Amino acid sequence: MPITAKRVVQRYLDAFAGGDMETVRGSFAADATWQIFGELAHLPPGGVWTGRDRIVDDFLGHWGPLLFERGTVAMEVVSILAEGNTVAVEWRVSARTALGAPYSNAYCGIFEVRDEKIQAIREYLDSGYAQKTLFPAEG
Repeated sequence: MPITAKRVVQRYLDAFAGGDMETVRGSFAADATWQIFGELAHLPPGGVWTGRDRIVDDFLGHWGPLLFERGTVAMEVVSILAEGNTVAVEWRVSARTALGAPYSNAYCGIFEVRDEKIQAIREYLDSGYAQKTLFPAEG
């Protein structure tokens, strides 16, 4: 029996929070996309990431450790709403940046699921705040 789109996304979120990168990788379709909207779109972690390996290795695995002090990132899922193959997730992240500044931001992601895999994520956040806090020299 197929699992629901909401359960696919919840499995991914649980794996990511638990550092289970094998399950994270297995949660994405091979040709998945992850797009970040807003002012961050023109900075290195922004724009569109295409392909499971680029998303997991180059985006999630590479940028997190460069942006935030190890061990300081806390992610709180606020709500998950699902309609068919579309799942909306609201979450908050608090951390200390790699530059030592406090960071607290709210995020929303729209996940598209197909064949029990995440096919696409459209991520929204206060990108102006993220740019000023994470990339102060770029602002």
